Amino acid sequence: MGRRRKKPYPHDSDIAEALLRVLVEKPLLHPQDLVDEIRRELEEQGFYAGLVNARRVWRIYRRLVERGRMPDVLMVMSDSDYGSEYC
Repeated sequence: MGRRRKKPYPHDSDIAEALLRVLVEKPLLHPQDLVDEIRRELEEQGFYAGLVNARRVWRIYRRLVERGRMPDVLMVMSDSDYGSEYC
């Protein structure tokens, strides 16, 4: 009998890629459902999503918006959170 390999843990970059994929596939996703969708996407990609929590997902979401890699499509951040171009 062979030993089953453990699924790899996702890095922040893996979660960021999953987040972008989920938001492209489901642009009208409710913010409350985001974490579950990210976990589902990661498991489909072969990762162990048991340690992926809401705080980690939202930290990565915020970082992507602040760095300009994606717009705030879920509209959960205020202008003061990442700077307004009109101030």
